[in-house]
Amino acid sequence: MIKVENVYFKYKSNKTNILEGLNFSVNDGEIIAIVGENGSGKSTIGRLISGILKLKSGSIKIDDIDVNKNYNLIKDKIGIVFQNPENQIIFNNIYDELSFSLKELEKSEINERIDWALKQVGMYEFKEHDLYTLSLGQKQRIMIAEVLSKKPKYIILDEPTTMIDSQGKEEIYKIIRELKKQKYTIICITNLADEILLADKTLILDNGKIMHEIAKEDLINKAYLLDKFSIRQPTLLKILTELKKNGIDLNAKDFSISELIEILKVKIKNDKFD
Repeated sequence: MIKVENVYFKYKSNKTNILEGLNFSVNDGEIIAIVGENGSGKSTIGRLISGILKLKSGSIKIDDIDVNKNYNLIKDKIGIVFQNPENQIIFNNIYDELSFSLKELEKSEINERIDWALKQVGMYEFKEHDLYTLSLGQKQRIMIAEVLSKKPKYIILDEPTTMIDSQGKEEIYKIIRELKKQKYTIICITNLADEILLADKTLILDNGKIMHEIAKEDLINKAYLLDKFSIRQPTLLKILTELKKNGIDLNAKDFSISELIEILKVKIKNDKFD
């Protein structure tokens, strides 16, 4: 479990805090989405939890270990993927890139981990390729594989699909769904509507404060809160909200619009809505 308690944070260049008294927790095996407008402090949260930034006030604990006081004990527990994969790449060759952070392991285990991680993201056949030959979406999948190869328990995805085309986004969404099945705990920092539906709960951040925490099963009833804070609703959520207004009550489950259409076809055929 990750616990964020009474966290305040200010950059040296700022006069005011960018985070104000944050309190939330992330349960094991859970996906949470942290959403908010640019400048709300979303990415700062990810950097604090991962230990990239040092906390000045409050505490962040990972499995009851204080991140600030015992970083060496948690650094292997958590991995982070940033928005632009090209800013994270060190080597041109994919194998070299993934093996660099595993260099303390035996070569056989390095190879085993790399093969496994690349298969997780659907990029195994590119193992010996150079990164410059890949699309941006493929590069991001390699960055996710690099994190997975370290066998973390927790993964932070900091706007992982912002720069990627629609096909690339869908590939990464598939990876996130599969990681959830494998009981990874994921924090998805995002401004993209569709990523909200991947999460078990959504935290709305505004001016450094968590204004609302919405469980997935409450999304339809509380969709108006996304509008209130200028967060675009997922198209699927809009459809489900309109259906509810017309007496068709469906949960905000993790399915696509095409899957929803098939569900509605069956319900119409059976003339049964519940």
